[in-house]
Amino acid sequence: MKSVKESLLERRSIRRYERQPIEPEKLDFIYEAIRNAPTSYNGQQFSVIAVTDQALKEQLYEITEQKQIKTSAVFMVFCMDFHKLRLAAKQKGVDTPAFDATIDGYTVGVIDASLAMMSAVTAAESLGLGCCCVGYIRTADPEKVSQMLALPRGVSIVCGLAVGYPREKPDLKPKLPLPLVVHENRYCADDRMLPLLDRYDKEVAEFNCCRAGDRTDNDWACHIADYHRHSMEHSIREYLEKQIGLK
Repeated sequence: MKSVKESLLERRSIRRYERQPIEPEKLDFIYEAIRNAPTSYNGQQFSVIAVTDQALKEQLYEITEQKQIKTSAVFMVFCMDFHKLRLAAKQKGVDTPAFDATIDGYTVGVIDASLAMMSAVTAAESLGLGCCCVGYIRTADPEKVSQMLALPRGVSIVCGLAVGYPREKPDLKPKLPLPLVVHENRYCADDRMLPLLDRYDKEVAEFNCCRAGDRTDNDWACHIADYHRHSMEHSIREYLEKQIGLK
């Protein structure tokens, strides 16, 4: 197994996988890591749909056009989940508040699901497997995906995770410098951040034009701003209103 340091600091997003199933004992380890993830007040407000059926993976690929979904050994869809609590409480005759319809409740569910996904990534990486987080499963057509996965009201998609044996080893992407990520005692002043941001923006542009595989002229600031602009075109709010009652 890889060390924790290797698993965390050498992690790459893998989008091409070998046609090789993951051994049951390795999947069990990943699932147990997911199950033991930290959650708010031990509420465990998340669920995971492990998609192993190839036909279903290909249908999800058709919606998202993310090839790593159909080529992965398993595609996990991480969801915030308040349905289970309501089910258990109803059986005991207890009413539950519409906590998931609040910003705080939605945030709790997203954090719980995200922590579980990171546990899955770390566990998979330690086993020599590759992963790729797929946020587009949440934005492409969430209502259709929810129907395909039979998600009840109170359960909504947070993110997907493709897992399998890697068929590639892409270059390690440059990340923001540490002073822009970890702010000691108080948030870093803008005049200190700007030169670091400018340097990083140029580093990303240079990486994208020189890296192995597909090359682009993308920088960091303009490219991510465009991505956010595009993401806002999707009807996520309408989906969340229907799925969890979020206003």
